[in-house]
Amino acid sequence: MSEKGRILADRYELKELIGQGGMADVYLAYDDILKREVAVKILRSSLTGDPIYITRFHREARAAAALCHRNIVEIYDVGEEDDLYYIVMEYVKGHTLKQLIQRRGALPPKEAVWIMKQLTGALLQAHKNGIIHRDI
Repeated sequence: MSEKGRILADRYELKELIGQGGMADVYLAYDDILKREVAVKILRSSLTGDPIYITRFHREARAAAALCHRNIVEIYDVGEEDDLYYIVMEYVKGHTLKQLIQRRGALPPKEAVWIMKQLTGALLQAHKNGIIHRDI
C-alpha cells in the first residue's frame, strides 16, 4: 500500500517511494518546517502488529542516530502516527550502487576499491559502536 501524499507529524509530506528493504519502505519526502527534502523510512504495515519488529525498528533508529560518519546518513526524527512507525533521515540525491552497475556494467578496479573504502569505513564506525548491519 502506497503512502504517497500522506503527511506525517504535520510536516513530512511523502512524495514518492524510493527504496524497499526487508522491514521497511523508504520515501522521498518534504519537511515543510525546515523546507528541505528528507527520506522517511516506514515500517511495513504487515509488521506493525509484531512487537519484536517494532522494538527492532526503534532500536535501529536509536543506533543510527548515535552514529556520525560522512558515509552514514543522519537521523533527524523518529515517530509513530496511526500505527505507522517511521524514521526521518537525511536524503542524499544520487543513484544506488546497483543502479550505477546496471548503467555502466563492471566498474574499473580503482573505482570499485574507492567505493568499498567508503562502505567499509562506514561499517567500521558502526561496528565500533556495537552495531551490525543486517543487510550487508
